Amino acid sequence: MSQVLCSTGTLIGRPNGRDYNLIYPLSAKLECDGFEFMMYDTWYDKVSDIVQKLLEWKLTIPVMHCEKCIGEKISPGGADNISEALKLFEVNCQMADKLNAKKLVIHLWNGKTSDYYFQNNLDTYKELADISEAYNLELLVENVVCANENPMKRWCELAKKYPQIHFVFDTKMAAFHSELEWLYKEEYAWLWKDKHITHYHVNDYAGGYKEWEKLKTLPVGDGNINFQKFFSFIKHIGYNDTFTIEATAFNKDGIVDVDMLNRCFKTVRDYLN
Repeated sequence: MSQVLCSTGTLIGRPNGRDYNLIYPLSAKLECDGFEFMMYDTWYDKVSDIVQKLLEWKLTIPVMHCEKCIGEKISPGGADNISEALKLFEVNCQMADKLNAKKLVIHLWNGKTSDYYFQNNLDTYKELADISEAYNLELLVENVVCANENPMKRWCELAKKYPQIHFVFDTKMAAFHSELEWLYKEEYAWLWKDKHITHYHVNDYAGGYKEWEKLKTLPVGDGNINFQKFFSFIKHIGYNDTFTIEATAFNKDGIVDVDMLNRCFKTVRDYLN
């Protein structure tokens, strides 16, 4: 049975002070099946409190999203950077384990260095996978936007070196690189036939190929992604696992548009049903 989750990143951001205490009152208004908890780089000194509260609130958290700067530290390489990245990654794994999450999303490359030094990201994946496996977590590499090449090429390089690797497919990031249609091509059927993609991020995009100024996470239906085709394909291949809505819901004042998110959950469920 598919689960339609809400990313806590849609609720909590700089405009509302990254106040994780807002998650609980908002959760009661959201018509989702659970949450993908997003870790922030400013929360490392608050880990114990965050975990304690999330457990007290009894939220369903099947998926956790690693803090994004981990990939940013890996990309430039260097022993100190890699060591720090692995240390922070293990903290994320420990949190996911305590929250009873089963899947752990990572931006393997990130930031200004992006995929310019991809060999560093490629080599470090093995250590990340070993750490996550020790916590019984399924590590998922996201098709993060690339400044140098493209996500599908990077996925292919990873899969060639690590045949058991798993991915999370983000609709907006794929559309940004004009790769959404590639998901339906026979040459990439190995991604779903061999069950490499085990989670989906669902959000819309209103731009063309690598229009950086339009790289904004939109609600389902507010961009130009053909979700009718996307979900028809998802049903055709028999996928019935987790989806996360990632449409940014807070405005410049930090107020969260709960109704918009609930419309997204309903829209996705309607497509799936």
